[in-house]
Amino acid sequence: MGSHKDSKDSTDPFLLPTPSTRQGRDGLAALVARPGRAVIALDFDGTLAPIVADPEQARAHPDAVPALALLAPKVASVAVVTGRPAEVAVRHGGFAGVPGLEHLVVLGHYGAERWDAVSGTVTAPAPHPGVAAVRAELPGLLEAAGAGQGTWIEEKGRAVAVHTRRAADPQATFEALRAPLGGLAARHGLIVEPGRLVLELRPPGMDKGVALLDHVRETGAASVLYAGDDLGDLPAFTAVDRLRSDGTPGLLVCSGSDEVSELRERADLVVDGPAGVVELLTRLAAQLG
Repeated sequence: MGSHKDSKDSTDPFLLPTPSTRQGRDGLAALVARPGRAVIALDFDGTLAPIVADPEQARAHPDAVPALALLAPKVASVAVVTGRPAEVAVRHGGFAGVPGLEHLVVLGHYGAERWDAVSGTVTAPAPHPGVAAVRAELPGLLEAAGAGQGTWIEEKGRAVAVHTRRAADPQATFEALRAPLGGLAARHGLIVEPGRLVLELRPPGMDKGVALLDHVRETGAASVLYAGDDLGDLPAFTAVDRLRSDGTPGLLVCSGSDEVSELRERADLVVDGPAGVVELLTRLAAQLG
């Protein structure tokens, strides 16, 4: 699933790729027919920003903001749905103060935080106390597991993540840490969310599916497009499936990665990473006139 003729085969800026599924084609058609009632929701890392070894160096694709600024005024809402703190995503994305993005929403920490471009402020509940406890114990756990060398702890405010991409054997280190990190998380009332060579410890009840459903219902959307690249995006894919079963058309886009085959298999459309996502958004904006 998800294969299609590469949109780069044509220089026609209005030509949209054809989703490989009937539901995907219906979702795209509904979006194009009534853009003023469409929600465009996008993951950040791996979807709008290329994956890099150091998460602090991640930045949105250089054409992402221009594409979003063209598209956003033509649809009901554009939302960035990310596991990162909302303010970090805004900073790394360059989303603040951009003409055309006055009503952009960033749903950070899987929806626990919300940044609105119109106000420039973040709203959020108090952090889960288990996150601080886990953060204090993590260095010792990694050392005891023999995984200190090459692992990277990312502070995410309402969550904490362990990256293994820099390790000598990234996948083996990732697998070796799943059980001990799962035990640590459980002791403090957290869960572990696996991703692309990253294990994130965060409070339960926070996921992109819940955030997406809440936002779609809030906006009264008649169609939705969701684009993601990682395992953390699967709940959002499931949310779109749920919306489609309830009569709201939707399009699932995978920002292509050989690391996450499950997402590719569930997508209606697979594009070539963040560059492909940006091209799709640009073509969609042109299609909407």
